[in-house]
Amino acid sequence: MTEVAVGVGSNIEPGRHVPAALERLRARFGVLDVSPIYSCPAVGFSGADFVNLVVAFQSAEPIEAVQAGLRAIEAAGGRNRAARGDGSRTMDLDMLLFGDRVLDNGDIRVPRADILEYAFVLRPLADIRPRACHPTDGRRYRELWEAFEQPGQPLTEITLGSSNTEQDCS
Repeated sequence: MTEVAVGVGSNIEPGRHVPAALERLRARFGVLDVSPIYSCPAVGFSGADFVNLVVAFQSAEPIEAVQAGLRAIEAAGGRNRAARGDGSRTMDLDMLLFGDRVLDNGDIRVPRADILEYAFVLRPLADIRPRACHPTDGRRYRELWEAFEQPGQPLTEITLGSSNTEQDCS
């Protein structure tokens, strides 16, 4: 079994899409370890705030099958991967880690560079795996978060269902 960590994000009706994605992830992969949920401004484009979290689960499947499962869950949630990549989305599932594997084949990149670049990825990962070590950096996620400089990357811990997560971004 390999531990897989996945970043989950949405800024189109996240109060509806995130719980649905978590349900589909559980149905497909089993027990999930779920981080706290954070709200943060969109990065790289103007849009509604995103809701972000990280989930971890165990899988005996090869990395390609896990990736295909994530893409199928996105599609079931209304994600159109053919649309522009830096815009609003109903669901974004990014494989962050596949055990300690290091891979970049153009389609799958683990560990995902976003871990070291974005507060909305590193903070929830550090919440659920504070003592785990980054496969290439070598530091623990808690240490990485404590050293992270986040100008322009504010995070607010939220509970889904609060009014700020129910807005439609169309």
